[in-house]
Amino acid sequence: MKSLEQIRADFPILQRQVHGRPLVYLDNAATSQKPLPVLQAMETYYRQTNANVHRGVHTLSEEATAQYEAARSRIARFINAASAKEIIFTRNTTEAINLVAYSWGLDHLRPGDEVLITQMEHHSNIVPWQLICQRTGATLRYVPLSPEGRLRLDLLDTLLTERTKLFAFVAMSNVLGTINPVAELVAAAHRVGALALVDGAQSVPHMPVDVQALGADFLAFSSHKMCGPTGLGVLYGRRELLERMSPFQGGGDMIREVRLEGSRWNALPWKFEAGTPAIAEAIGLGAAVDYLAGLGMENVREHERTLVRYAVDRLSQVEGLRILGPTNGERGGVVAFTLEGIHPHDVAAILDAEGIAVRAGHHCAQPIHDFYGIVASARASFYFYNTPGEVDCLAAALERVQHVFAA
Repeated sequence: MKSLEQIRADFPILQRQVHGRPLVYLDNAATSQKPLPVLQAMETYYRQTNANVHRGVHTLSEEATAQYEAARSRIARFINAASAKEIIFTRNTTEAINLVAYSWGLDHLRPGDEVLITQMEHHSNIVPWQLICQRTGATLRYVPLSPEGRLRLDLLDTLLTERTKLFAFVAMSNVLGTINPVAELVAAAHRVGALALVDGAQSVPHMPVDVQALGADFLAFSSHKMCGPTGLGVLYGRRELLERMSPFQGGGDMIREVRLEGSRWNALPWKFEAGTPAIAEAIGLGAAVDYLAGLGMENVREHERTLVRYAVDRLSQVEGLRILGPTNGERGGVVAFTLEGIHPHDVAAILDAEGIAVRAGHHCAQPIHDFYGIVASARASFYFYNTPGEVDCLAAALERVQHVFAA
């Protein structure tokens, strides 16, 4: 992997100051920063190739189509999908999960069926299943949390039954940093004849992911959390499942033939991509996965593993600070915490005055906060361009936050 100094030089925004202080960007679980190759790829598209895809025979359209589909192929290789036809472009992780909920769920769920999710899910993997279960009469069940912030896997055999049609779960919690045993959970779902959907929004950007090795039926993730642009997500689905699913939206490009009497759908993957797609964004994501592949995802994971261990140890020394989630063993690069007697929004505001960007709130995961009996937390989240020195800045600033409120 490049040196940390070389990597940081690839990210122009990391050179700026906020309130007269060097930016310390620790909000990567919400969105990551973008390296020069991504910015340049999107600018080049708009400057030299801007045209719609799939619909023109002129040079610009053919070039745009080639770049757009080449990005799809690179993304397929990045997660080791068997075919680029299994890569569906969506707006974000949320839309990818909704696609499965509506295109698969409405056709396959009936009264008496069950969908199993977990208590640590992001709202995007809770609300769609609540809506679909209400419409179909299926029952939604949850794998509960343990006090240390892990799934109660000892209850899995009771919760996964022949009534379970889908097990949808997060690979890595955006609050707790808990890394779930994805292959084990997928295998458990398959043993009872259920499909498995993995929310990879926090895992795909931070560690090697091989969908074939995991055995996942569906995997959803977002471009903007992995050095790519906003407004683009990805749904991976096994080809035989996608072939049998109904379209999610109707319109242009997802059709093969339209007559007043009825329509026939396009082939995969375009059957699920109605209308003009996010062309520049897909090209940008293609550049992002090239950048990540160049770093090596094992190297990315090892850097974050070392950094988060240091962060947990350093922040544990701050008086009155409580870390949510596991403090021993493997965890992702996320540390959500509370400071005794101080609202997380106040913590984040004071940190911002010192140039430190963290997130405060429930992080679209209210059930987790309910479990811990709190309404919100502050969250520092790391990526491969963050440094131990930035962890020290955060810890020192949190101690100053305490002094402000003690005064």
